[in-house]
Parts: sequence; structure tokens; C-alpha cells
Amino acid sequence: MESTGTVHFTQMRDGTKEEYAFLHGLERQYIEGLPDRILANLRLLDDGLGGYRISRLEHSLQAATRAERDGADIDWIVAALVHDIGDALAPENHSQMAASILRPYVREEVTWVVNMHGTFQQHYYGHHLGLDPDAREAYRDHEWFDSCERFCERWDQAAFDPDYRTESLEHFEPMVREVFSRPAFNSST
Repeated sequence: MESTGTVHFTQMRDGTKEEYAFLHGLERQYIEGLPDRILANLRLLDDGLGGYRISRLEHSLQAATRAERDGADIDWIVAALVHDIGDALAPENHSQMAASILRPYVREEVTWVVNMHGTFQQHYYGHHLGLDPDAREAYRDHEWFDSCERFCERWDQAAFDPDYRTESLEHFEPMVREVFSRPAFNSST
């Protein structure tokens, strides 16, 4: 390796065991910063898509607050908080982006619900835009249909109220740090 702390190779196939061990150490350090990057990206939602009575950040905080007050566990609360984190970079598939971010750290049911919430949310507005409000019915027999329907009904579609007493991002920060500091793909999540 060079004295600047970089590898020599210019093609991955030419890397050495020592270079990959070095890079793996740097990657582990970078992964440890994930909670900070999640929180920073949530803050960016405060300056996004307009037109609603609250910002996307406030919507996310309100969904998480509703989940917490509903007695949801930490996986659901954090999922409600980050379910729209993909809005800025993946507006046409934000659900899938958020699910991909969550997937290594939460149980499969939560990931599936976040992945599908965009389709399920169509139930509330699709008829106004020429979209199928019953698109979610294609998943009626799925084992987590009811979970997704509940997520959308109780926490997501209801989270646009400027008068709702919503917890701050700082309130949820310890939960974000706990979930995104878990070992990835741990069988207990």
C-alpha cells in the first residue's frame, strides 16, 4: 500500500490480501457511521417536496410518533421514521429504497411492509389520479398484508396533521442508533 493509505491496484482483480484487509477495516469504520448518515438524510427531508401542510421530515416524525404511541416495537418505530427517506433520490421507488436501507437491520416483515407501503398508500388517493386504489389487493393473501394495511392506515396516511403533537428527531435518535448499529442480517432481527 502507498504511504497515503490507499491501495496500489486499479482493478479489483489485482488487489492483494493485505490491501483487502486494509479496505475491510476502513469499511467497518464507515459502516459504524451509518446512524449519523441516516439522521443527516432524515434532516434533509425538511427541505423537500412542497404542497403538503407539513414537511416530509415532519411527516416521518409524525408517523414514528404515531407508531410509538400505538405501542409498536423499535423496528416498527424506526421503519415509520425512515419509510420515506428515499423520496429525494428515488421518488418513483422510494418504498424500495427505504426497505433496502432497513433490510439488514430489521425483521423481514418490517422490510416487506416498508417495501410495499407505496402500493398500499395508493388506496387513499389512487382514484383521484387514475391509479388503481385496489392495487394492494394483489397481495391480499400475503402473510403480512394486514401489517402493511395497519402501517398505512394508522401511521402513514394519518401523518399529515400540522396540529399533531409530534416527537423530535432527537427523541428518536437513540432508536436509530440502536437499530442501525445492529449486526447486519442478524437472525434475531
